[in-house]
Amino acid sequence: MDNAQRVESLKRRYGRSLPPAKHKGGMGGKKMMKTGTPKNTKATIKRLLSYLNEFKIRMGAALFAVVVGTLAQLSGAYMLRPIINQFIAPTDGSPGDVPGLLRGILLMAAVMLIGVAANYVQARLMLTVAQNALQKIREDLFGKMQTLPVRFYDTNNNGDLISRFSNDVDTIGQMLSSTLVQLFSGALSIVGTLLLMIYTNIWLTLVTVVLVPIMINAGKAIAMRSQKYFSAQQASLGAVNGYIEETISGQKVVKVFCHEDVAEEEFEILNEDLRNNMIHAQFFGGVIMPVMGNLSQLNYTLTACVGGLLCVLRGFDVGGLTVFLSFSRQFSRPINEISMQLSNVFSALAGAERVFAIMDEEPEPEDDKDAEVLEPMKGFVELKNVTFGYNPDKVILKDISLYAKPGQKIAFVGSTGAGKTTITNLVNRFYDIQGGEITIDGKNIRHLKKENLRQNIAMVLQDTHLFTGTVMENIRYGRLDATDEEVIEAAKTASAYSFIMRLPSGFDTVLEGDGANLSQGQRQLLNIARAAISKAPILILDEATSSVDTRTEKHIETGMDRLMADRTTFIIAHRLSTVRNSDAIMVLENGEIIERGDHEDLLAQKGRYYQLYTGAVELD
Repeated sequence: MDNAQRVESLKRRYGRSLPPAKHKGGMGGKKMMKTGTPKNTKATIKRLLSYLNEFKIRMGAALFAVVVGTLAQLSGAYMLRPIINQFIAPTDGSPGDVPGLLRGILLMAAVMLIGVAANYVQARLMLTVAQNALQKIREDLFGKMQTLPVRFYDTNNNGDLISRFSNDVDTIGQMLSSTLVQLFSGALSIVGTLLLMIYTNIWLTLVTVVLVPIMINAGKAIAMRSQKYFSAQQASLGAVNGYIEETISGQKVVKVFCHEDVAEEEFEILNEDLRNNMIHAQFFGGVIMPVMGNLSQLNYTLTACVGGLLCVLRGFDVGGLTVFLSFSRQFSRPINEISMQLSNVFSALAGAERVFAIMDEEPEPEDDKDAEVLEPMKGFVELKNVTFGYNPDKVILKDISLYAKPGQKIAFVGSTGAGKTTITNLVNRFYDIQGGEITIDGKNIRHLKKENLRQNIAMVLQDTHLFTGTVMENIRYGRLDATDEEVIEAAKTASAYSFIMRLPSGFDTVLEGDGANLSQGQRQLLNIARAAISKAPILILDEATSSVDTRTEKHIETGMDRLMADRTTFIIAHRLSTVRNSDAIMVLENGEIIERGDHEDLLAQKGRYYQLYTGAVELD
């Protein structure tokens, strides 16, 4: 694989979407989010501007301030003509008028101050409008992400998603706060300056505008060339962020396997790609100004030469020439600025498309119109001829049927990828099945409200996740209205109370970095306590003790035994010793239940479970 191929491979992995997730349930395939150059620029702009609709009054006031500021600037510049012709170099040959000059200068200064004040007002208004719009965009983006299915997070990289929240939204903010106003101000300034130039001297105006088409075409060509590089820059930035996020979170694994050199090499590849794209984007974005500046200087020189000849040969007034030369330079300035702002526009559009790509993702299917709330839920779970595949063309579960009565413990054992975790994902309706039916207390879960369903299912996973906050807040996450006494009781149920009380501040100890100051076993005990406080009638234990040692496992099992009391429990475990007391054990292989029964029955059959338990074969 050459370097270019490695760059594309890494960008696919970290910049847009993760490779097929290697889930225990055997998930495959991925869904690429829309990225790259904007496919419909007009639609993207229209969608961005829609966020400004509720701020129309402020926008109108800001644009009015722009008009006032532009008129003040143009009026102040034109006032030089009468000041020069009347008070400095009168056309009738009389001496200069110092008092009149001072009055003229003061009047011009007053007009200019009005322009300064107007510019301050519009800048303040637009900054407020832009930040309010950004707040709404972030809220919509975050709100959308709460509606997306588990599949989305299984197949997209966290770092790239964070990049869309930060870098891409920031580029949008820059455009909304300054670029839009500068485009409007520039256009207004061009029109106003052109009218005053025509009024001052039509012939000099013709000389000045000769180079305008050349300047416009040059700016347009450079801006269009830069568009693809700004899109590539945003994608590369997302890839770098994604790689950094994943490498930092997996730093222990990197060190254990001595992967530092490879990680550094891969980062250098992504960083080099970002550098190249940023160089191209920033070069074409930055080269506009000197190109346009040189053309403007050429235009100014040509106008000055012709204007000097008109003064000598045609009696054109000196004040008029001075003002016209000022207008000539002022006329090209907004053209330059507009050309420069086009780069910001393309950068913002590239970022906006990446943000809107998430907003346009298919949300988790809504509840059926006739969806019910099942209260109280007893926990009788039944799967009837369930068929499912993460990709429709690759079936993971094949005609699965089983049931769990309230209070029963059902265990799943089998090789990795056999479909154990997939079953629990389906009970939660993280994914919808392609065939068959799943019922709870006789009700098809498709006809239950998801919130009601998931409130009645507690999960303890192998990979614990603790939030930044106190121990008490983390346990209360299982039921936000729980009292402090209930939190403490849940900790006792999970056998976590004793170690919590040994922490520096007990239940008020602040956990940071996903509980990095706790051992794996302590984090798992908090996870169990969080499940205990939920009082859910259905419990899922997904290899909850596989990442701890056997001594810690026994301590955790004490908490889990209390947790499982009077709950319908599904247990997934690699250590078969943890499932011996289950009411029923399901042995899965290739998405099918090949054996079922309790521990003694399965040993007596001397089949797959017997081989696994006696060590004749090993779980892979």
